[in-house]
Amino acid sequence: MTRIKQDTVCSFDNKTLSDEDIFRDYQYGKDKYVVVTNEDLEKIKKESTEAIDVVKMAQDPQIPPTYYSDSHYLVSDGKIGVEAFALNNIRENISPSKVVPALAFVKESPAAEPDLDIAGWIFKVLIIIGLALVVYSTFTGRLFQPIFHAAKSAHWSKLVVRPSLWWGMMGITLLIFRTIAWFRYRPFPSAGMADAPSLTVIIPAYNEGPMVKKSIDSVAAAFYPNDRLEIFVVDDGSKDDTWFHIQAAAQNYPDIVTPLKFPVNRGKRAALEAGFRKARGEIVVTIDSDSVIGRDTLLAMVGPFRDPKVGAVAGKVIAYNRNKGIIPRMLHVRYVLSFDFLRAVQSSYGTVYCCPGALAGYRRSVVCEVLDQWMGQTFLGRQCTYGEDRALTNYILDRGYNTVYQRSAVVRTVVPWTYRKLYKMYLRWDRSYVREEIRLTRIIWKRPPYALAIALLDKFVTNLRYPVGYVSLGLLVILSFRDPMTIIRFLFAMGMMSFLNMFYYLLREKSWDFLYGIFYAYFSFFTLLWIFPYAVLTVRSRSWMTR
Repeated sequence: MTRIKQDTVCSFDNKTLSDEDIFRDYQYGKDKYVVVTNEDLEKIKKESTEAIDVVKMAQDPQIPPTYYSDSHYLVSDGKIGVEAFALNNIRENISPSKVVPALAFVKESPAAEPDLDIAGWIFKVLIIIGLALVVYSTFTGRLFQPIFHAAKSAHWSKLVVRPSLWWGMMGITLLIFRTIAWFRYRPFPSAGMADAPSLTVIIPAYNEGPMVKKSIDSVAAAFYPNDRLEIFVVDDGSKDDTWFHIQAAAQNYPDIVTPLKFPVNRGKRAALEAGFRKARGEIVVTIDSDSVIGRDTLLAMVGPFRDPKVGAVAGKVIAYNRNKGIIPRMLHVRYVLSFDFLRAVQSSYGTVYCCPGALAGYRRSVVCEVLDQWMGQTFLGRQCTYGEDRALTNYILDRGYNTVYQRSAVVRTVVPWTYRKLYKMYLRWDRSYVREEIRLTRIIWKRPPYALAIALLDKFVTNLRYPVGYVSLGLLVILSFRDPMTIIRFLFAMGMMSFLNMFYYLLREKSWDFLYGIFYAYFSFFTLLWIFPYAVLTVRSRSWMTR
């Protein structure tokens, strides 16, 4: 989709551009523009399949009206994570204008947290009503009454049912707290161009192909002062053309991009370590090579570090390829709930448990303190490879720093689009989850009292879902032989709880994709339940399964 920003006021050096000036590279920050006529603009819009930036020129008061034409536009080279319409391509396809008025480039300010519209308030009310109904049904016994009746004839089953109900009540209590915390969450103010700290961006890449260039382009096009930005792109021994695309990007941005290459694959940790050791920025941001950031993301990511207690920041991750199939659509909804709900809640008590590899920010001085430990981490006698993002977050929490979530820092990442890729990703995540949850049981006691109390409740309820869930599933199967309607009631209850969760999604994204979120509840129940037990049994595995 073409983005037209026709209300932007422009002025530039208070001068008129002539024919000789017409094809110069006019630059604001890292964004280059060319001048086109209205006719040229329509041609570009018609031929473009990607996003382009268009700024309408406005009359400068110091220039006579005869020199002004409202049919001229500034067109950027489209480096918003895409490669459409580079300057040379535009130059080849348009004709120069005769006289152009004074120009300027006005930076878009980072978007503020939007006020809720009527639909947003409606979804808030529906969430509150839904929670009230769940609480009422739980504490009056009506929600679980059919299961109680089915269990009466099997006295042993009460040993499972009653603890499960207590766990369910604690879960509802936690959900109510999470909802209140989520309603109260606000993103941190972004940094400004004037006060932005020095920043290093690290992009590790392995067999990423052309996608790595899109990632680099998106970082180079982001708003940030050039004199305070450096980008390290590390090729971790790729066997395809990844290095070619990294070099091409480095040639486009020689002042800020430094390419590094490993002769053999050494792993993502080693690639990140190479960047950390060379980093000079006060803040370091890591981005996956299959991910594309928004233009305001870098300024948003460094904003929370104004607080000296903040050691790491998690960005908001959404699906880059959400339209590629049913699985990416389901994952997009899950990502929105995971990041915009769970991490926003965790941020309210300064304990985000995982700052994701797709987009995370770190205070460099803290990383330097834990870098050797992180690189030498072992578990059950084996070197740790995957799960580097959660491991580093744990080390930073262990140092007494807060970890927070920044909603306004957005990254779009490529998500699995086949079942095989999906289960491999979850298997890797669950193995690192087991390892880092064990470490967290020691670290969590160092949190401040309020954060400690909430984290203990969160971890207790969340981790009990595995034993309670699998035992209850076995009980459900047994009871369904006595009363086949038991399984129907269970699936109906699952759908209703999933539907309630979708109100949280709809409050952030008013999209029919919420239906994929409901479908995901059943999809995960029938096809993904096996992953966690298998992850526990194979927790010592070191394979990424994608390398």
